[in-house]
Amino acid sequence: MIPLALAKQLKEAGLVWQTAVNDFFAIPDRGMDDKVFVISDVMVTMELVQGWPALTFHGTAEWAADHLLTHEAIWLPTEEQLREALEKLLPENNEPDFSLTRLVDGYHCEIVQGGRPLRFSATTAVEAYALTLLHLLYQ
Repeated sequence: MIPLALAKQLKEAGLVWQTAVNDFFAIPDRGMDDKVFVISDVMVTMELVQGWPALTFHGTAEWAADHLLTHEAIWLPTEEQLREALEKLLPENNEPDFSLTRLVDGYHCEIVQGGRPLRFSATTAVEAYALTLLHLLYQ
C-alpha cells in the first residue's frame, strides 16, 4: 500500500477516485492518519467466540459521523489500480508503454517520454508505479 503522503500528492496532482467496493482510503487530519478503511458491502469483524477466533457479520457499522464526502478522504490505490491509471495516461503508440523491474533493493518503473527513458525507483512496486503516475499527472 502506498504511504498516505504519496496518496495525498496523487490527489493534489489530479488523480480522480471513482469509488468502488474494496477500495482502500484514509481519513487525514482527524487523528486517524494511521488507519486504513475499506469500502465494503458487509462489515465483518474478528471476535473470539467461546475462545475460538470467529468472523462475525454485521449489517451496518456505527461511527461518530453519518457520512464522509469522498473529497475529505484520501484514496489509497492498489498496485493494479495504479497500473491501470498509467495505461490510461500513456500514449497508445508506445510499445511497451512502461516496464517494472525488480531490483535487489526495490523496484523501478520506466517509461519513455520524448524519446528518452525516465526511471522512477522505490522500495515497493506500488510506490514505483505511484511515483511514475505522479510524474505523468504533473505533465
